[in-house]
Amino acid sequence: MRRLAALVGLLTLVPATAASGAELDELLTRSNEATYSAEQTISCSTPDGVRDAVVRITQTEGELRVSSSVTDEVEVAAGGGTWSVRSGDGLVAEAAVDAGEKEKTVPLYTVEEEEAVEYLGRAAMSYLLIRDGEPRGELTFDNETGALVEAITFTLDDEIYCERRFTSIEAEVGTVSALDTEAATEASGTSPVVIETSELPEEVSGFELLDQYEDEDGLRFSYYTDGFFSFAVFETDTPVELPEAVSVDLQSGHYARAFAAGQVTYVWETVGGGMALVGDLPPDLHEAVLAELPHPQDPGFFRRWWRNLFG
Repeated sequence: MRRLAALVGLLTLVPATAASGAELDELLTRSNEATYSAEQTISCSTPDGVRDAVVRITQTEGELRVSSSVTDEVEVAAGGGTWSVRSGDGLVAEAAVDAGEKEKTVPLYTVEEEEAVEYLGRAAMSYLLIRDGEPRGELTFDNETGALVEAITFTLDDEIYCERRFTSIEAEVGTVSALDTEAATEASGTSPVVIETSELPEEVSGFELLDQYEDEDGLRFSYYTDGFFSFAVFETDTPVELPEAVSVDLQSGHYARAFAAGQVTYVWETVGGGMALVGDLPPDLHEAVLAELPHPQDPGFFRRWWRNLFG
């Protein structure tokens, strides 16, 4: 389960990005190529209470490093198809992931340029993302660097779900040590595959399946996006444990749920093992998405007993 925990940690710490239409793609490409260092606050209003965090971000030459501003215990680094999660006492996990190629569909989101603004005393431009006539996000980009300095996501009833804001930004930073791609590949390589045993659909409540991966330990995960929000679904041979989770009963079954700043995780048990969903979905989308994924199932006494004995 350490591998899953590391991947969940990666998805929780790395700021979410959108991808919708040529204009937004261009904005995000520039943002991903920007060079800067910043401190960012993340605050989300969830059904289980407010979740917030403060992180440090350094990006240069397409490589992003994210760590807590109050502790150096965990650092996430991503870039060039490689990611790593490091704790204070060394490497937790790392891998090289080759992005698969898939034809782009018609974007679900439209982008409206709002206005020129001043953010942290710097010139910036804000944009509104709209789906089905409803605003779902507002993004603000720094004009000089192209960095995404503020991202606000909304629920369907126009309530703010999450706010990510830079509280400081430096346009020039020194180079950071590059990820050892070769070592990462040898340590734990993953690449897009067709998972024959997966029961996951190609489309879930407007979210398109982009890639599926399987590592050498048998952990399988699939990545979905609707062009703005996204989530990953993990399939394991054993039940997934989620510390400090709350129990949630939905129409499709019983789940354990935990919110972090900018991220939600659901886990549930299946006859064949366990599943987990990790994503940046606002609460109004959770039930509809989970309803179209494999539902929770009780494996029965003997299967559970066998798992407890042999894993």
